[in-house]
Amino acid sequence: SMAEGPGGGPRLAELLAVGRRLWEELEAGTEPSSGAPAVQEKVRQGLDALRRAAAMVEQLELFSENEELEEIASADLKYLLLPALLGSLTLKQVDLSRRLEHLESARAHFEHFLRLCQSYRLGSFQLPRSNSPGEEAAGGPAPGGAMDAQRALLTMASHRQAKIERYKQKKELENRLASMRTFVESGQADEEHIREFYILQIRKWINTSLEEIETIDQEIVILRSRGTAKQPSAPSHGTTRQARAPLKPFILTRDAAQAKVFGAGYPGLPTMTVDDWYEKRRRQGSLPGQSAPQRASDSTDDELQKQQEEKKEEDDNEEALQKARSWDDWKDTHQRGYGNRQNMG
Repeated sequence: SMAEGPGGGPRLAELLAVGRRLWEELEAGTEPSSGAPAVQEKVRQGLDALRRAAAMVEQLELFSENEELEEIASADLKYLLLPALLGSLTLKQVDLSRRLEHLESARAHFEHFLRLCQSYRLGSFQLPRSNSPGEEAAGGPAPGGAMDAQRALLTMASHRQAKIERYKQKKELENRLASMRTFVESGQADEEHIREFYILQIRKWINTSLEEIETIDQEIVILRSRGTAKQPSAPSHGTTRQARAPLKPFILTRDAAQAKVFGAGYPGLPTMTVDDWYEKRRRQGSLPGQSAPQRASDSTDDELQKQQEEKKEEDDNEEALQKARSWDDWKDTHQRGYGNRQNMG
């Protein structure tokens, strides 16, 4: 049903195929660095092909909010994936001075894809809330108190459960897709199988999109709170991983209130909020876009360690004192030899 594109250019099917092939090559990534010119050239070409394809889909009005899934021709189902692929490729750009813009654009693509899927009733899921600045501020009463901590823990637990569920589903989908792929691509599959294959792909991308939006939102919050978006810095051409200072174990919490809750159970481990962590990594120079670690961080590391050791010493002394006290109390209420029942004849 696809004629040549406007002006006799490549057809829609070809543009999608080119975009997908480039996306797959980038995913398989043999290049050591995402900033390598060859990699970024592929990203640029992929985005170009997919944008042109998306414009054609728009022109042809292939999809509409008020139509049923059955009304889409099997061969056209694959074009539903365009916004998801666009979102994924948008994230692969490395220009740090435009990072926030890329994150927001990718998020819009993923959301567009999820809305389409929702209107065709492909999979049941909740659309993530949009995170406009200032929304956090308006989000109900200020955190604090044991109830909030309890609620936060419960939310995290159910969140974790959902994540595990989603991961299992994703693995299952990937296995089914892998086994069907050669069959479909060899041209032997009938329409019913082709349709199932595309719908499975769409379901897989629903999972991916939900995960990506979650990650994007976390990064946007950090970027906004840091104002990093205002300080353009040259993209690093593949910082070697060895250069990074090894991380000491710690518990990462979202904010100070959470830090209080989590800190209590693990006296040996320092607790850090996301902001502290971000700041520390920035000082060490091991964030994306920082070319080399600045060794100035040694002193702060030593400082941290010293504080930890002092705290541990205090805790140990406190513990010894407690033990001594409770032993004294015990001796006051039990006569000598109490509990010794041996040699009673």
